Amino acid sequence: MAVDALLLLSFGGPESPEDVMPFLENVTRGRGVPPERLAEVAEHYLHFGGVSPINALNRDIIKAIEAEFATRGIELPVYFGNRNWYPMIEETVERMRADGIRSALVFPTSAWGGYSGCRQYHEDIARARAAVADAPELVKLRQFFDHPLFIAAVADGIRAAMGELPEDRRDRARLVFTAHSIPTSADNASGPPGASGLYSAQVAEAARLAAAATGVDDFDVVWQSRSGPPQVPWLEPDIVDHLDALRELGVDAVVVCPVGFVSDHLEVIWDLDNEAEARAAEHGMAFARAATPGTDPRFAEMVAALVEEYRSGAEPVRLGAVTALGCNRNGDPCVPGCCEPPARR
Repeated sequence: MAVDALLLLSFGGPESPEDVMPFLENVTRGRGVPPERLAEVAEHYLHFGGVSPINALNRDIIKAIEAEFATRGIELPVYFGNRNWYPMIEETVERMRADGIRSALVFPTSAWGGYSGCRQYHEDIARARAAVADAPELVKLRQFFDHPLFIAAVADGIRAAMGELPEDRRDRARLVFTAHSIPTSADNASGPPGASGLYSAQVAEAARLAAAATGVDDFDVVWQSRSGPPQVPWLEPDIVDHLDALRELGVDAVVVCPVGFVSDHLEVIWDLDNEAEARAAEHGMAFARAATPGTDPRFAEMVAALVEEYRSGAEPVRLGAVTALGCNRNGDPCVPGCCEPPARR
């Protein structure tokens, strides 16, 4: 498909204290989350003035993409839309139509498969096109968890974090990768019919590749940001619990790499820079958190490379062997039955 724009599609976040509860209600609509749980999460946002960094970080990424496009001679305007907060994707697609855009690629700020990481972005695309008469054709770009530029940026973040540790502890520091936890049932449903656990397999593969790039053979993959009821099993262990276990093993220094996140949005700065770092301090553990890759110049290079890959029909450039899907038109899932949505309780 010939394309004449790129849409960066993300999760969204509040940009004032007044935005926080409406934003959280958007995120949890239809999930039966009790008001007291929303109030608890709202306090995390209010701790930072009611502003999530995610929208500003995405705008910075867009500026970097535009600069990279200019360098490569890619003449495509870049639009910005969100699932849960303004600018909402429906409004953005309406503006694209008004601007005369007839077809566009969609870059989601998620590297992964699974319902939340991939299929829900397809649903966002379908919902926006249904809301806009004569909407542009929209094609979501593929998953990029093992793209060489993504892995290189993650690896450099790990190296820089290692350098922040006390010199006498660096050689024995434990490398711990984190990604957003999801219910185990959702992980089991991630991937095409007949497959299982695509999300957790992709996270493990990205961690393996980034660790290898930094010369580390032994590392851990753990999870963070659980939000579900306690009776529902989620991917474990949690990062804070894992720090407790490492302390029992005598570990006195850790580097935590949030490989599952593109940018330093609220779940990174709260769960890692506050809760995890505080727990490490309680244990007397040296703690350093690797930067997320969104601010690295290679991230914008990767987006441009994915656009060129799609437009040229070239073979995907990948480092790993775990399945990567994610590319389809107008909100259709990758294959029928892929990453079925979880049952709402």
